[in-house]
Amino acid sequence: MRQGEVASTGKWIGNPQGGVTAPDPLILPDPAARFAATAARLRALSDGHPMADWLRFMAGLAQAQHDAVATLGPLAGPDAVQVRQAVEARMPPLAADGHRRHALWRESFAVLLDSSDEGPFGGTVPAEARAVMQSLRARGVAAAEKLADDFLSSGVAPADRGAALYVAAALQVYFTYLAGQLSAADLRLLPERGLCPCCGSSPVSGVVTASGPTPGTRYLHCSLCSTAWNHVRAVCITCGKSGAVSLLGIEGDSGAVKAETCGDCHSYAKMLYQPQDMKVDPVADDLATLGLDVLVAEAGWSRHAPNPLLLIG
Repeated sequence: MRQGEVASTGKWIGNPQGGVTAPDPLILPDPAARFAATAARLRALSDGHPMADWLRFMAGLAQAQHDAVATLGPLAGPDAVQVRQAVEARMPPLAADGHRRHALWRESFAVLLDSSDEGPFGGTVPAEARAVMQSLRARGVAAAEKLADDFLSSGVAPADRGAALYVAAALQVYFTYLAGQLSAADLRLLPERGLCPCCGSSPVSGVVTASGPTPGTRYLHCSLCSTAWNHVRAVCITCGKSGAVSLLGIEGDSGAVKAETCGDCHSYAKMLYQPQDMKVDPVADDLATLGLDVLVAEAGWSRHAPNPLLLIG
């Protein structure tokens, strides 16, 4: 199943006259729609937002990611044998820390760096961002590959965090494109249920569904390849415990975005609720609710994993 497709009826569990269907264990991304959807949501959320200019800039980046998808085809991912071997070994077939990148990922990188007033950013690129983009264009292939290695190994130097934004965005395009070519039927959830079964990365946020054959199901959304996978609710995605899990939100808002906190490991993760807003997007709504991150952090909780597009702080 692909994100955006109508879910199949699935198989009945128990009595087919009154049972429930099993949720899809994972949903692969649709690269042709993933980044355009995030761009549209960011533009909508920017209206009247205290960080409107920044959200419009990030919308432009997402639109540039959408345009960059076209630079990758045709690009072959792992074949059926490689996928089967990885799954049998309980490993992700596109393991971010071991995958041998094709040089075409840099085509997407180039599209992002060439975005300007005439491009998807729509004239909202700050001078500091322009300087970073110009510097990256001048640094060459070897520097880009090193930045990609550093990002995927969580070893980005403080001085390179601004540059890492564009590298992370390009790698999201690349890994999302490869994940979109796989078959969900060939994949399995990992033993570490808080990690993406496709590339092994952490989720950017979770979404609780309001429609489909299994409304109320929680899916975590990968921060790198955009794969979504089912994770039981009311269980901490960091430590797997459930005894001290609670939800925190901002009083008076729609209730569509909350922080799920764990008193056992003192971590939190963003959860988005379609019953409160059917238009929530796992990336856009995370970026638009940084105020919630600040409040939860001030209360002593540490985020489960950073949003890759927020390495610059």
